[in-house]
Amino acid sequence: MEFNILAAAERIAGQVIRTPLVEARIAGRQVWLKCECLQTGGAFKLRGATNRLSLLDEAERARGVVAFSSGNHAQGVAIAARRLGIAATIVMPSDAPALKIDGTRAQGARIIFYDRRTESREAIAASIAAETGATVVPSFDDVHIVEGQGTVGLEISAQLGGDPPLIAVPVGGGGLAAGIALACPASRILGTEPEGWDDMARSLAGGAIVPVAADAPATLCDALQTPRVSPITFDILRDRNATVVAVSDEEVGDAVRWAFEHHQLVVEPGGAAALAALLSGKAEVEEGMVIVLSGGNIDPELHARLVA
Repeated sequence: MEFNILAAAERIAGQVIRTPLVEARIAGRQVWLKCECLQTGGAFKLRGATNRLSLLDEAERARGVVAFSSGNHAQGVAIAARRLGIAATIVMPSDAPALKIDGTRAQGARIIFYDRRTESREAIAASIAAETGATVVPSFDDVHIVEGQGTVGLEISAQLGGDPPLIAVPVGGGGLAAGIALACPASRILGTEPEGWDDMARSLAGGAIVPVAADAPATLCDALQTPRVSPITFDILRDRNATVVAVSDEEVGDAVRWAFEHHQLVVEPGGAAALAALLSGKAEVEEGMVIVLSGGNIDPELHARLVA
């Protein structure tokens, strides 16, 4: 399987924001915050979506696309589709944050809701694709999606003048962490998942993919509620000897508050998961490391409650 992140960067140039690196101090050490919470659409997902949709031929574009997402990938696909004149249908969980539902709908996408506890989003998307001929655009289980997300890593290296020693990344399906791992071969990768949704950590520890338990607990990190990682992302992170830790809702809430109080950054719970691992001591802070703040799409009421 071949990946070309440099080609992806050229393909999406001008369609995504080069997000800033913000200097910060944690545990007395200098670190950098990669602010994908400031990306168009509020998250890194526009990168992979733009790269994937740009590769569709005219016939495929005419038949439209279908994606499944709790919100950030939904908005990324919706924005990329609108720009390219492609009809988009998004399968979203009925308990997705209102901000993400409204943001997706505002881009002109059609939304189909499902119950994440009793229905399969993959099956619904596959059925729509079979009926309409639309192309399914996965959120992470796709080479070109991973390539697009990897452009975050290219930016980090360009901004620092080289790969940092360690990059901490929130992990749902693992597309962002895998892409960055490919783009920054000299950096060690630290992934972070919500407690009870730590399937990547358990998969890497056991040497084979294991799904999230059917009775997984509720979590503030809606963006990271992926029931099963993919062979693509698992293989990359396994081959790079990535470390993955789990964080609690309380630790994530503390990270959301810290980002706002110290840097006036609005970060959603899932987007703050990697930061939470460092602030809580679940992982050791290293001088010069980069912490990815992967998304900022949080309902105002929840944000106000967490930072209060």
